[in-house]
Amino acid sequence: MSAIVEFYWRPGCGFCSSLRSGLAKTDLTVQEVNIWEDPEAAARVRSVANGNEVVPTVFVGDKSLVNPSVAQVLAAANS
Repeated sequence: MSAIVEFYWRPGCGFCSSLRSGLAKTDLTVQEVNIWEDPEAAARVRSVANGNEVVPTVFVGDKSLVNPSVAQVLAAANS
């Protein structure tokens, strides 16, 4: 069984929309978090993105992926 994928995004982000679309075609369980509505989420993203609010950022267990591809998320979730 694959891990839960935490998908951090913000409105208007084309990269987020693209990743969301790709992840929807997988069997992964994805929890979406809007960093503009959750200051703690924004801080978590900054902690792994050199102080920047780069989205999409994905967390799978203890792994963090900044602007990943669907393939990278699948690999992290299934490892």
